[in-house]
Amino acid sequence: MKKSKLAYEVQKIEKEVEFIRRYFHQYPELSNEENKTSAFIQEKLRQFEIPFETGYATHGVLGIIHGKSSGKTVALRADMDALPIQELVDHAYRSTYKNKMHACGHDAHMAMLLGVGYVLQQLRHEFNGTVLLVFQPAEEDAPEGGAQRLMDEGIFSEYVPDVIYGQHVWPDLPVGQIGVRNKEMMGASDRFEITLTGVGGHASMPHQTTDVMVTLGHVITSLQTIVSRSLDPLEASVVTISKITGGEAANIIANKVKAEGSIRTYEPSIRARLKERFFTITKQIAEAFEVKADIMYQDGYPATINTPKWASLARETANGLKLDTPEINPSLAGEDFSRFLESYPGAFIWLGAQLDETNKQAPLHDARFQINERALPIGTSFLAQLAIDTLHAFEKES
Repeated sequence: MKKSKLAYEVQKIEKEVEFIRRYFHQYPELSNEENKTSAFIQEKLRQFEIPFETGYATHGVLGIIHGKSSGKTVALRADMDALPIQELVDHAYRSTYKNKMHACGHDAHMAMLLGVGYVLQQLRHEFNGTVLLVFQPAEEDAPEGGAQRLMDEGIFSEYVPDVIYGQHVWPDLPVGQIGVRNKEMMGASDRFEITLTGVGGHASMPHQTTDVMVTLGHVITSLQTIVSRSLDPLEASVVTISKITGGEAANIIANKVKAEGSIRTYEPSIRARLKERFFTITKQIAEAFEVKADIMYQDGYPATINTPKWASLARETANGLKLDTPEINPSLAGEDFSRFLESYPGAFIWLGAQLDETNKQAPLHDARFQINERALPIGTSFLAQLAIDTLHAFEKES
């Protein structure tokens, strides 16, 4: 198939993709609340005459595009949910809901996947096989997420992906660049809560207490030694205490304090070792200070590890579209797409979406986050071409 045909179809849908992205941005919905979002996706799939199934993980939608004859199956995934953030950017399509915002680009992901669906539906006689459009709810609902629930509820029971791809707008990359690695792309993301309980009392009489604040100070400092002294220094990992709750007044030694945070890793063995040391250090320090330690530890998303074969093909597709594919470092941010990659081969890809005025670029999950909409037709073209290239690659192997 000539790439000019694909470019022509992308050009036809380009303004519609922008409109869809802005609609989603104006009406964001949080994890497991994607009611109107799901309905709008279904409306567009009907308009594009793409068959679909619904009901997976309540709000999930599966679009199904059949090529001219049977063949392999490629799945393309977009996440649907927004974040509980009050948007601080003033533009015509800002969020209309209080404390709800698409601050992670999921609005763009859905819009581009609908655009991809339109393009591939027009070009379905140009390839063999099936392309699945997977609209996934609750990606931000860590540590559970929506990916595993989709699979548990049978979204792939009839059409089983031979390869699955996900694409994420990336504000650190300029428009026209594609970020992809043959191995790790994103980190494993675990969460914890430490509750220390001791004996409180008057601030002037610490000898009558077991001071949970002092204990917590030692715990926080000592937990940082896990990365620096218990793990391979060449393996990336992070232990972060992000929230502390406790105390009543300046003249009272508290009897309880709670600390919350997250742990980020790539390698499963490092993840296991870090968790082991986390429990040992916390418990032993609490015992030394005669304080009780209760730990809630949640194993979150696993690391997002690409399949080298399909990551390489993604790079070839990008280069074929004259897109740059610079060397990139992985991110320790968590991503629910990792659960798909535990079950199926595939790749997770970053789409350059940096603002032209880079000094105004805010990071993901920030109230001032924006994307460069010039990335939308690029992401649409890339993902559509990647699906076709993957199906052609399977044909060459057979």
